[in-house]
Amino acid sequence: MRRTFLLEIVMIAMAVAFLFPVYTLISLSLKDPAQISQAPLALPNPPTFGNFASAWSAAALGPSLVNSTVITVASLIALIALGSFAAYFLARVKTRLGYGLYILFLLGIVLPFQLGMIPLYQLVTDLGLIGTHAGMILFYTGIQLPFTVFLYTGFIRALPHEYASAAQIDGASHLTAFTRVVFPLLRPITGTVLILNAVFIWNDFFTPLIYLGGSGYETVPVSVFAYVGQYVSQHGLVFAGLVLGALPIVVVFLALQRYVIKGFSSGLKG
Repeated sequence: MRRTFLLEIVMIAMAVAFLFPVYTLISLSLKDPAQISQAPLALPNPPTFGNFASAWSAAALGPSLVNSTVITVASLIALIALGSFAAYFLARVKTRLGYGLYILFLLGIVLPFQLGMIPLYQLVTDLGLIGTHAGMILFYTGIQLPFTVFLYTGFIRALPHEYASAAQIDGASHLTAFTRVVFPLLRPITGTVLILNAVFIWNDFFTPLIYLGGSGYETVPVSVFAYVGQYVSQHGLVFAGLVLGALPIVVVFLALQRYVIKGFSSGLKG
């Protein structure tokens, strides 16, 4: 009983430590300059919701949200389609080629993509895709594909082979067996792939700054960065901009969080 009580105290303390920055972020976004200077950690009294309207217009978050959404959604569709197909091949074909390709994908996880930033930038430039949505979608699909294949492969290996085999006996092709039988069973790991890649792509700052800077297609992190630099002394507006920039991906994460651990742990069994 005493041990359980101590564990509960530790968990409560950890929860407070994790939630305190969130409380500070939201609280400061709802305060005017006078409240921030007098009592920065106190509850807003009264809350100042005008900070959000000012931040929305000053940071031009509307177009930035559209850019981030287009890039994130298109990249996720490409990753799920290519990653699941590739993983199905790697998980079912027991050949040296399949094993070698799987090791190659694993190397893509181990090696940091920053090592190839210069040649990647030159490649995107040569393709005429600098400052475009297509360039960013191509970049994120290539960078995140190894991680996506790794997750899908482990999950597919844990699935019984009989599902696809039964469909093929009935006359279905490999493609039909995968799309009609196997892929619907990949819902947990697809949720994991979706949320983990979405968080990375949405929050990435370094790549959009290089590839989209000055193009008019900046994503939310780049726009918020420029906005913070302009209004750094007006903390209420700055924190309101940060809240607005993070809110969409937080909502998506909360909606799909139950798939993350479920899908990831199932993949590790393979």
